[in-house]
Amino acid sequence: QVQLVESGGGLVQAGGSLRLSCAASGSRIFVDALINVMGWYRQAPGKQRELVAGITRGNSVNYVDSVNGRFTISRDNAKKMVYLQMNSLKPEDTAVYYCAAGPVDYTYWSPGTQVTVSS
Repeated sequence: QVQLVESGGGLVQAGGSLRLSCAASGSRIFVDALINVMGWYRQAPGKQRELVAGITRGNSVNYVDSVNGRFTISRDNAKKMVYLQMNSLKPEDTAVYYCAAGPVDYTYWSPGTQVTVSS
């Protein structure tokens, strides 16, 4: 129903920046209604997957405390895309990052992209 493909991961030094992008696709008739909420999760080795940032269609946002002030989530409803601007990256931000979306809860998931922050 909805496919999510992210891009922009990679290797960066501590203090650097990366921008993740995620594109949603599917039948246009249904996709818009199925991506009311969009967000970014991450999972580090040996840790549970956590919600990093979320954004609603009306641009209400929320962040996990550890990234507040460093990461910014945004979306382009016309393009069906969500972005995560990550600044002042720390080694503890190293993880596989997933884009997620859904009508109410996060139902659809991207394959994941690795973000590695070296010290």
